[in-house]
Amino acid sequence: MFEAQSGHSPRRVVLADLARTQYQVMVIGGGITGASIARDAAMRGLSTLLIEQHDVASGTSSRSSRLVHGGLRYLEQREFRLVFEALRERRTWLRIAPHLVRAQAFVLPSRQGDRVPGWKIRLGLWLYDRLARTGNLPLHRNLSKREVMTLEPGLDSTGLRDGALYYDAQCDDARLTIAIARSAAYYGAVVRNYTAVTGLTHQAGRVVGATLCDRETGEHAPVTARVIVNATGPWSDQVRKLDSPGQAQLLRPTKGVHILVPRARLGNRHGITFTSAIDGRVMFVLPWNEQAYVGTTDTDTSETPDTVSAQAEDVAYLLRSANALYPAARLTEADVLATWAGLRPLLAGSPTDPTSSISREHRLECSSTGLLTIAGGKLTTARSMAAEVLSAVERLLGQTRRAREKTRDPAQVRLPGGESISDQEIRSAFRTGPVNDHLLVHLRSHYGSEAREIGALCNESPSLFAPMHPAHPALLAEAVFATRYEWARRVEDVLVRRVHVFYETKDHGMQARDRVAGIMAHELGWDANQERNEAEKFGDFAAGASSHSDG
Repeated sequence: MFEAQSGHSPRRVVLADLARTQYQVMVIGGGITGASIARDAAMRGLSTLLIEQHDVASGTSSRSSRLVHGGLRYLEQREFRLVFEALRERRTWLRIAPHLVRAQAFVLPSRQGDRVPGWKIRLGLWLYDRLARTGNLPLHRNLSKREVMTLEPGLDSTGLRDGALYYDAQCDDARLTIAIARSAAYYGAVVRNYTAVTGLTHQAGRVVGATLCDRETGEHAPVTARVIVNATGPWSDQVRKLDSPGQAQLLRPTKGVHILVPRARLGNRHGITFTSAIDGRVMFVLPWNEQAYVGTTDTDTSETPDTVSAQAEDVAYLLRSANALYPAARLTEADVLATWAGLRPLLAGSPTDPTSSISREHRLECSSTGLLTIAGGKLTTARSMAAEVLSAVERLLGQTRRAREKTRDPAQVRLPGGESISDQEIRSAFRTGPVNDHLLVHLRSHYGSEAREIGALCNESPSLFAPMHPAHPALLAEAVFATRYEWARRVEDVLVRRVHVFYETKDHGMQARDRVAGIMAHELGWDANQERNEAEKFGDFAAGASSHSDG
């Protein structure tokens, strides 16, 4: 039995009010892992607080390859358990978030001289299908050279032997994370973004709370919790050192960069899995509406999670790799519409190991003070990682399985918007104007059944049916929805992570900036000065991103 949480409005709790409650679980980190932990905890009946220093999903969880996949290349590294777990989780995400996680067909060309021979690819795909078991996605099929070129006529045919067509899933990583956090709030968790942990509190050698800082007002407050979970991804070691300054590094973060280009320049009809002609690294070209994105790099970096960005050499590497695959594209830096860069929170191994060989496995660590840290892993396995964390939480709380108040299984409950809805039902929800095909696709892929909520906002205030940006289907009503229901606190939150106008328009959303700032001012009670300042902050952000995408 599935259920969704449409229309739920999570209230922003005043920081001082948090100090009046002792939570059973405090989760630090509002990425997909932290949100999944908070959701699982709340569904088990535990009083739960989720804290994020920036915006929900603003770190690695909105800067990924936007894939929910088993990790075909991990079979080569014999990480069979990881692949099996990820494929099981892929099936779960497709079931509970069908509007945000969708099947994606991939063409995998095989060439003479490839690092991985054709027989090994065929064996790997056969095993991939077997590990996925039934009830998942279509089985792969092998392709002749002619079939490869028929499916993807723009590919370089030099040395092409044959290939394969297989299936994985593509996701909207930011919106998936936000939906998980909203589901957590529906089941009782308190979710607060733009709230930093500035210190941990200890009593009798145990960690019992944290000092929180509201990054908007500067207000501080102490909050207590029986169990604290560090789920901060690439910030994990920073939080661990708040607990015990002398701890060794747990992570070896690597940088992943993607570039977004006009899809027409490449002409790809499917996702493409290929090995870079430069260094043999496994890479992807993926469709994204009218664009395509190419990624990813995997390099050691000294950049911090707060400063990581795409550098000229990253962009050049991705362009060269894409041009070798699609020689007629002749992409240059001028074709790059946007870039994004994030740090993978990978577990530290030998410093001499190549970055591509670092395991994507995760590790759960409990410090001597009782701080739980979940590190490593990948977006696809966030839900199963959360279940493992909650087992440890219950042990620390002294709860038995019988004592649980849990009444829902996170693997069975659909996320907000995950209910079935027809195209006609979406169109019928809007009495203010016709929903064209472009808008219909946008509403379905962003909101699913919650498109009705966008329609209701437009029906109540017809002016909200206007486009947010002249070159994008998003409606002004979506800025209201993002602010009321999805914790948007800044213009960047709306245009970058809620509706992606920043990435999908040539001016990075600048023509939408003032409209969105005006709506947020009305919703959040900003005065004219704050409205202007928030609009200017986004302008500065967009200008900085433009300089990165220009190389």
